[in-house]
Amino acid sequence: MFIFRIFTAFLIFISLDGNFAFSQQNQTSLELGITSVEITQKSITSEAQKFNQLGNKKVISLSVVLAITLFFLFYLYYQNNKLKQKIKRKDIKQKILLNVINAGIDTQEIEQKKIASFLHDNINSLLSSAGLHLNAFTIQNNLKSEEIQKAKSILGEAHDLLRDMSHELVPTLLLRFGLIYALEDLCERNSNSSINFAYKSTISSQKRYTEKFEMKLYFIATELFNNIIKHSDAKNAEISLSEKHNLFTIIIRDDGKGFKTQKLKEVEGFGLNRIRARIKKYKGTISIISKANEGTAIKIQVPLPH
Repeated sequence: MFIFRIFTAFLIFISLDGNFAFSQQNQTSLELGITSVEITQKSITSEAQKFNQLGNKKVISLSVVLAITLFFLFYLYYQNNKLKQKIKRKDIKQKILLNVINAGIDTQEIEQKKIASFLHDNINSLLSSAGLHLNAFTIQNNLKSEEIQKAKSILGEAHDLLRDMSHELVPTLLLRFGLIYALEDLCERNSNSSINFAYKSTISSQKRYTEKFEMKLYFIATELFNNIIKHSDAKNAEISLSEKHNLFTIIIRDDGKGFKTQKLKEVEGFGLNRIRARIKKYKGTISIISKANEGTAIKIQVPLPH
């Protein structure tokens, strides 16, 4: 603008200078030129203002987009952090629950072992001794009364009941001969006219592990066997045992009614929770495959104890 004014004044000065002697026509042309320059300057100024306005709009638009983007990123960060905290709390609750279940299981197994040992080593021994003394007394005195025969029968039944109870708590075979032998015996004892439990193993029946490891896996197997007997309506079941890559693997199958694995949570009871807790304690895994009317297969893998 300042330059334009200087240029205009210069032109006027020239026009007034007598040395140049412009004619009236030349002066008119000069005035038209000045007017044209003014119009051009105004047009340039108007375009500059429009450009500035357009630039301001772009800056505002970019600022809005940036603000929205930052808000969205902050929202995503907040939601992600919230989800992590929720998962963390859930994991903590699950660990606490597993610890509580395992503590209860450990206490129960210890007490079962104590009671089983007490029944087997003391009560059963006393009943056996009482039976022997009664037999000796009846032979020496040649007694054959009905009451004595009933007493012998009652002593025999009590002995058998206590033996079975002791076996249910902690099988003597498990403690004496180990897990592999006890699981084979478990199949034989649970097989009957309604269901047959087949046994397969690539592990020697003489193989031994730590006592806690054997007890944990044995009770897992008995829990699953009980579920098959009570709920599956199966005619045939099978347990297979193997060792590979430092993992002990148990696979239990049945040809029962099965269930939809999508509804697994609906059929999970405290028994399955206890099984999961036992497996988790040894850092093992359990997978369940089942289809309605096509049976169920359960695979358990647990690292071997060192």
